[in-house]
Amino acid sequence: MHTLPICLSRSRRVLLAGCLAGAALLGACTSTQPPPGVEAVSPFDLQRYQGRWYEIARLDHSFERGLSNVSATYTPQTDGSVQVLNRGYSAEKGEWSEAIGKAKFTGAPTTGSLKVSFFGPFYGGYHVVSLDSDYRWALVVGADLGYAWILARDKTLDTDTRTALLARAKALGVDTDALIWVKHQDVKPNAQ
Repeated sequence: MHTLPICLSRSRRVLLAGCLAGAALLGACTSTQPPPGVEAVSPFDLQRYQGRWYEIARLDHSFERGLSNVSATYTPQTDGSVQVLNRGYSAEKGEWSEAIGKAKFTGAPTTGSLKVSFFGPFYGGYHVVSLDSDYRWALVVGADLGYAWILARDKTLDTDTRTALLARAKALGVDTDALIWVKHQDVKPNAQ
Protein backbone atom coordinates (compact mmCIF):
# COMPACT_ATOMS: atom_id res chain seq x y z
CA MET A 1 0.00 0.00 0.00
CA HIS A 2 2.88 2.14 0.44
CA THR A 3 4.19 4.40 -1.37
CA LEU A 4 3.76 4.70 -5.08
CA PRO A 5 3.77 8.39 -5.96
CA ILE A 6 3.12 9.33 -9.56
CA CYS A 7 4.82 12.38 -10.99
CA LEU A 8 2.35 15.07 -11.94
CA SER A 9 3.39 15.25 -15.60
CA ARG A 10 1.30 13.12 -17.95
CA SER A 11 4.31 11.71 -19.81
CA ARG A 12 5.92 10.47 -16.60
CA ARG A 13 2.61 8.88 -15.47
CA VAL A 14 2.26 7.06 -18.80
CA LEU A 15 5.88 5.86 -18.71
CA LEU A 16 5.63 4.72 -15.10
CA ALA A 17 2.29 3.00 -15.71
CA GLY A 18 3.75 1.15 -18.70
CA CYS A 19 6.81 0.03 -16.78
CA LEU A 20 4.76 -1.10 -13.81
CA ALA A 21 2.24 -2.90 -16.00
CA GLY A 22 5.09 -4.76 -17.73
CA ALA A 23 6.68 -5.65 -14.41
CA ALA A 24 3.32 -6.78 -13.07
CA LEU A 25 2.76 -9.02 -16.08
CA LEU A 26 6.17 -10.60 -15.57
CA GLY A 27 5.42 -11.08 -11.88
CA ALA A 28 1.75 -11.98 -12.23
CA CYS A 29 2.19 -14.98 -9.98
CA THR A 30 3.74 -12.91 -7.18
CA SER A 31 2.00 -13.50 -3.90
CA THR A 32 0.22 -10.81 -1.96
CA GLN A 33 0.58 -12.95 1.17
CA PRO A 34 3.19 -12.17 3.86
CA PRO A 35 6.71 -13.50 3.32
CA PRO A 36 7.28 -17.06 4.58
CA GLY A 37 7.51 -17.16 8.37
CA VAL A 38 6.12 -13.63 8.77
CA GLU A 39 2.71 -12.99 10.30
CA ALA A 40 0.62 -9.84 10.15
CA VAL A 41 -0.65 -8.39 13.42
CA SER A 42 -3.95 -9.55 14.85
CA PRO A 43 -6.12 -8.11 16.18
CA PHE A 44 -6.04 -5.22 13.73
CA ASP A 45 -8.55 -2.35 13.75
CA LEU A 46 -8.88 -0.40 10.50
CA GLN A 47 -10.86 2.35 12.25
CA ARG A 48 -7.83 3.01 14.47
CA TYR A 49 -5.34 2.60 11.60
CA GLN A 50 -7.10 5.03 9.26
CA GLY A 51 -5.77 8.54 8.76
CA ARG A 52 -2.34 9.95 7.97
CA TRP A 53 0.92 8.13 8.60
CA TYR A 54 4.38 9.58 7.97
CA GLU A 55 7.04 7.46 6.36
CA ILE A 56 10.00 7.37 8.76
CA ALA A 57 12.16 4.86 6.86
CA ARG A 58 11.92 2.70 3.74
CA LEU A 59 13.90 0.42 1.52
CA ASP A 60 14.82 2.06 -1.79
CA HIS A 61 12.54 1.63 -4.80
CA SER A 62 12.30 3.69 -7.95
CA PHE A 63 8.74 4.80 -7.27
CA GLU A 64 9.86 6.69 -4.16
CA ARG A 65 13.42 7.59 -5.09
CA GLY A 66 14.35 11.15 -4.18
CA LEU A 67 11.13 11.89 -2.30
CA SER A 68 10.97 13.56 1.10
CA ASN A 69 7.99 14.46 3.27
CA VAL A 70 6.35 11.15 2.34
CA SER A 71 3.00 10.31 3.90
CA ALA A 72 0.16 7.88 3.33
CA THR A 73 -3.46 8.49 4.23
CA TYR A 74 -5.78 5.51 4.61
CA THR A 75 -9.54 6.00 4.31
CA PRO A 76 -12.02 3.12 4.79
CA GLN A 77 -14.61 2.80 2.01
CA THR A 78 -18.20 1.57 2.27
CA ASP A 79 -17.39 -1.56 0.23
CA GLY A 80 -14.80 -2.70 2.82
CA SER A 81 -11.80 -1.56 0.80
CA VAL A 82 -9.39 1.19 1.79
CA GLN A 83 -8.49 4.25 -0.28
CA VAL A 84 -4.75 4.94 -0.12
CA LEU A 85 -3.39 8.41 -0.85
CA ASN A 86 0.39 8.46 -1.02
CA ARG A 87 2.19 11.77 -1.23
CA GLY A 88 5.81 12.87 -1.36
CA TYR A 89 7.85 15.90 -2.34
CA SER A 90 10.59 15.94 -4.98
CA ALA A 91 12.99 18.79 -4.21
CA GLU A 92 14.72 18.16 -7.54
CA LYS A 93 11.50 18.84 -9.47
CA GLY A 94 10.07 21.29 -6.96
CA GLU A 95 6.74 19.48 -6.94
CA TRP A 96 4.56 17.07 -5.02
CA SER A 97 3.87 13.58 -6.35
CA GLU A 98 0.64 11.80 -5.47
CA ALA A 99 -0.90 8.42 -6.14
CA ILE A 100 -4.31 7.12 -5.17
CA GLY A 101 -4.71 3.39 -4.73
CA LYS A 102 -7.12 0.84 -3.37
CA ALA A 103 -6.38 -1.77 -0.72
CA LYS A 104 -8.34 -4.88 0.20
CA PHE A 105 -7.91 -7.28 3.08
CA THR A 106 -6.45 -10.63 1.99
CA GLY A 107 -8.39 -12.40 4.74
CA ALA A 108 -10.25 -11.34 7.86
CA PRO A 109 -10.31 -7.55 8.43
CA THR A 110 -9.06 -8.21 11.96
CA THR A 111 -5.63 -9.14 10.56
CA GLY A 112 -3.32 -6.43 9.18
CA SER A 113 -2.71 -8.20 5.88
CA LEU A 114 -3.86 -6.36 2.76
CA LYS A 115 -3.15 -6.12 -0.93
CA VAL A 116 -2.94 -2.76 -2.67
CA SER A 117 -3.25 -1.63 -6.25
CA PHE A 118 -2.35 1.66 -7.87
CA PHE A 119 -2.76 0.30 -11.41
CA GLY A 120 -5.84 -1.73 -12.20
CA PRO A 121 -5.76 -5.42 -11.40
CA PHE A 122 -2.13 -5.54 -10.24
CA TYR A 123 -1.79 -5.89 -6.46
CA GLY A 124 1.13 -5.93 -4.08
CA GLY A 125 1.25 -7.17 -0.50
CA TYR A 126 0.97 -4.80 2.47
CA HIS A 127 1.44 -6.50 5.82
CA VAL A 128 1.51 -4.72 9.17
CA VAL A 129 3.93 -6.90 11.14
CA SER A 130 4.42 -4.69 14.20
CA LEU A 131 1.99 -2.12 15.53
CA ASP A 132 1.96 0.10 18.58
CA SER A 133 -0.97 -0.62 20.92
CA ASP A 134 -1.97 3.06 20.56
CA TYR A 135 -1.52 2.95 16.76
CA ARG A 136 1.32 5.52 16.90
CA TRP A 137 3.86 3.53 14.81
CA ALA A 138 3.92 0.51 12.51
CA LEU A 139 6.36 -1.75 10.69
CA VAL A 140 5.07 -2.84 7.28
CA VAL A 141 6.51 -5.31 4.76
CA GLY A 142 5.47 -6.39 1.29
CA ALA A 143 5.07 -9.88 -0.12
CA ASP A 144 8.83 -10.20 0.28
CA LEU A 145 11.30 -8.54 2.63
CA GLY A 146 12.68 -6.33 -0.14
CA TYR A 147 9.78 -4.00 0.66
CA ALA A 148 9.69 -2.51 4.15
CA TRP A 149 8.52 0.70 5.75
CA ILE A 150 8.55 2.20 9.22
CA LEU A 151 5.55 4.50 9.66
CA ALA A 152 4.47 6.81 12.45
CA ARG A 153 1.72 9.29 13.25
CA ASP A 154 4.40 11.90 13.94
CA LYS A 155 7.30 12.91 11.69
CA THR A 156 9.89 11.50 14.11
CA LEU A 157 10.31 8.53 16.44
CA ASP A 158 11.99 8.50 19.81
CA THR A 159 15.30 6.62 20.01
CA ASP A 160 13.94 3.65 22.01
CA THR A 161 11.07 3.04 19.58
CA ARG A 162 13.35 3.40 16.58
CA THR A 163 15.84 0.94 18.07
CA ALA A 164 13.09 -1.58 18.86
CA LEU A 165 11.61 -1.33 15.35
CA LEU A 166 15.02 -1.80 13.76
CA ALA A 167 15.61 -4.89 15.92
CA ARG A 168 12.20 -6.30 14.94
CA ALA A 169 12.80 -5.62 11.24
CA LYS A 170 16.24 -7.21 11.38
CA ALA A 171 14.86 -10.28 13.19
CA LEU A 172 12.35 -10.71 10.35
CA GLY A 173 15.16 -10.59 7.78
CA VAL A 174 14.85 -7.00 6.53
CA ASP A 175 18.15 -5.44 5.44
CA THR A 176 18.03 -2.64 8.00
CA ASP A 177 21.41 -1.26 6.86
CA ALA A 178 19.75 -0.39 3.54
CA LEU A 179 16.91 1.63 5.07
CA ILE A 180 16.55 5.22 3.88
CA TRP A 181 15.57 7.64 6.65
CA VAL A 182 12.99 9.99 5.20
CA LYS A 183 13.39 13.73 5.75
CA HIS A 184 10.38 15.75 6.80
CA GLN A 185 11.19 19.42 6.48
CA ASP A 186 9.39 22.58 5.53
CA VAL A 187 8.77 22.90 1.81
CA LYS A 188 9.20 26.24 0.06
CA PRO A 189 6.06 28.42 0.25
CA ASN A 190 5.03 28.07 -3.42
CA ALA A 191 4.88 24.27 -3.15
CA GLN A 192 1.56 22.68 -2.24
